[in-house]
Amino acid sequence: MKNVLMNTYNRLPVTFVRGEGVYLHDDQGKTYLDAISGIAVCGLGHAHPEVSRAICEQAGALVHTSNLYGIAHQQELGEKLVELSGMEKVFFANSGAEANEA
Repeated sequence: MKNVLMNTYNRLPVTFVRGEGVYLHDDQGKTYLDAISGIAVCGLGHAHPEVSRAICEQAGALVHTSNLYGIAHQQELGEKLVELSGMEKVFFANSGAEANEA
């Protein structure tokens, strides 16, 4: 296979092909405990039936809309987070760069 990826990370010699709960499985059949969770991107685990169902349901309506527009579920979550935290506002970001802009 041709190496076309920029060397921005020193990648470890493993390629994961599927996940199940807290475990990842590589292309060699070895199982790993996912203690990194995609650097906290997938803290809910892998292939949970309810999470998969919710993702499929949402994908049937909308996959993504920009924060430039109103997002009903985002508003609902924001209201709940404000209620639970006692803070006045929330800021949703998809990346560290956006988080720094807040």
